[in-house]
Amino acid sequence: MAEIKCPKCGTTFKVDDDSYADILSQVRGAEFEKELHNRLSENAKQAEADKRLALAEQASKNERENAKNSADLQKELSKKEREISELQAKNAKEVAELRAQIAQAEIAQKLAVSEATAPIKQQLDKLQNELEIHDDRAKQNEETIKMQAKLREASLVSKYDNEIKFKDEEIERLKDMKVRLSTKMVGETLEQHCQNEFNRLRATAFKNAYFDKDNDARSGSKGDFIYRENDEAGNEIISIMFEMKNENETTATKHKNEDFFKELDKDRREKKCEYAVLVTMLEADSELYNTGIVDVSYKFDKMYVIRPQFFIPMITLLRNAALNAQAYRAELAAVRAQNIDISKFEENMEAFKAGFARNYELASKKFKDAIDGIDKTIAQLQKTKDALLSSENNLRLANNKASDLTIKKLTRGNPTMAQKFADLKQE
Repeated sequence: MAEIKCPKCGTTFKVDDDSYADILSQVRGAEFEKELHNRLSENAKQAEADKRLALAEQASKNERENAKNSADLQKELSKKEREISELQAKNAKEVAELRAQIAQAEIAQKLAVSEATAPIKQQLDKLQNELEIHDDRAKQNEETIKMQAKLREASLVSKYDNEIKFKDEEIERLKDMKVRLSTKMVGETLEQHCQNEFNRLRATAFKNAYFDKDNDARSGSKGDFIYRENDEAGNEIISIMFEMKNENETTATKHKNEDFFKELDKDRREKKCEYAVLVTMLEADSELYNTGIVDVSYKFDKMYVIRPQFFIPMITLLRNAALNAQAYRAELAAVRAQNIDISKFEENMEAFKAGFARNYELASKKFKDAIDGIDKTIAQLQKTKDALLSSENNLRLANNKASDLTIKKLTRGNPTMAQKFADLKQE
């Protein structure tokens, strides 16, 4: 049995040999581990110190070797610099000698060249003076030509601008005239337009005429306007039933002029009018109705179709024909009263018919010719305008030619100046 005393409390207790040996082995193992740890720590510190020492020794060794190498390199560099300095000194001496030789050669060459080129230089100076005089004159001529070209260009531009402005105004005037001849006034209905046109001349040309809307619908239909005129004795000279048809007054389905012929003829007969006239804006693209007064009496007796611009001329033609017929009727009465041969009256009647037909054809043709003439005039004026505008390109080319004018081009064809330029070029 062995006794063990606690180092803290001082208590003594006994343990058997096996337990003692086990405790002893544990104590020895803990001390061994501690001692081993301490030794390993010391060894690590010693190794780190040895490593630092070795690195310091190696660095010192490297510094010594670098210093030695730097010294050797400096010695070699100094040697090379001395060799370079000696070589530069030698080359500088040789260059100075060569420069002296070149300077002497240049002086001799300049003297030789000066002696050889003195006559040529005098001739060149003379030619140069002549050329400068010629250049001054050519320059003055060139400036004069350019100034004249600019003045001509400004004059032509001003002239063409004025002509273009005049042509434009003429085109607008003719277009406006054509519009007035071919369409109703803006903002007015066709009926209002015709009524205004008639009222404008009523006091001077139609003093004894009646022209008003047809308000009598007892027969189930009525026309738009009735024109009647009596002579001083109260005898009716002429009567016309007018019907106005405007494109804007139609439905979505377009109507044709002939759609209204039958109803117009019915109104004429019921209102006891001699003539029927359809004033229409329908079928605006029809060549037939756009040519002038259209006689449709082959379908309905004494019926005509016209555009609004022929409203007053139509009344005038029919009225003049009626006045002539009235004169013939008066003459016929006188002839009958005097027992004059009826054949004379028939001849006069045929002459009247032929004259009326001729006047009608001439009037219709003149209206068509007038509109065609306006169209041709507008086209011709437009061509003239285009031609004037195209002249701008010719003005630009003329200006380019004036700007491209040079001394060389001015002296072209001059043998003397050409030879002088050739001599200068060879020299």
